[in-house]
Amino acid sequence: MLDKEGIAKRIAKEVKNGYYVNLGIGIPTLVANYIPKDLDVILQSENGLLGMGPFPFEGEEDPDLINAGKQTITTLPGSAFFDSAMSFGMIRARKVDLTILGAMEVSDTGDIANWKIPGKMVKGMGGAMDLVASAKNIIVAMQHVNKAGESKLLPKCTLPLTGVKCVKKIVTELAVLDVTDKGFRLLERAPGISVEQIKNATKGKLVVEGEIPEMKID
Repeated sequence: MLDKEGIAKRIAKEVKNGYYVNLGIGIPTLVANYIPKDLDVILQSENGLLGMGPFPFEGEEDPDLINAGKQTITTLPGSAFFDSAMSFGMIRARKVDLTILGAMEVSDTGDIANWKIPGKMVKGMGGAMDLVASAKNIIVAMQHVNKAGESKLLPKCTLPLTGVKCVKKIVTELAVLDVTDKGFRLLERAPGISVEQIKNATKGKLVVEGEIPEMKID
């Protein structure tokens, strides 16, 4: 199965030339390290930056340059800084082509829960609700199962929803799946993972059609 870096590498293959892309907190931030250098892609950070680069090398961090998750980052030539009002104006005006988010749960109809666990302290909902309501395309980077081995791909989310029927594609440590009107459609298997393992790890409806190829990461 894939580690977090492997999930990020696979998602980077979904990024197209000319895209404006917003990366959520967690696994999605790693995608910045794997976008092919021949692509003209602009990464947007919701705290007010266009032109985000990969993470800095140790010793080269600038504490004034951070992403929405408060991680130190780099900027690319031509990058621009602005306030959060301008940033969310871009998001709400649908200027972002692709949003890559983490999730606690996703339903087989494309609902996403990624902002709150009842009973646990939360600082706020962040920008995810704006992003899922406005993005043209949403890909989720997540673990297929939780620490107890229970599926996080469900018939219905049990946690408070961030957005409804908005997720288009999911990449986990086990698989790549599209969200369709029939449920999760299995597109690819992680190296060494069988279709049966993916079935056992998926509680929501899983559509398996024909031979399912292994992911190509590199």
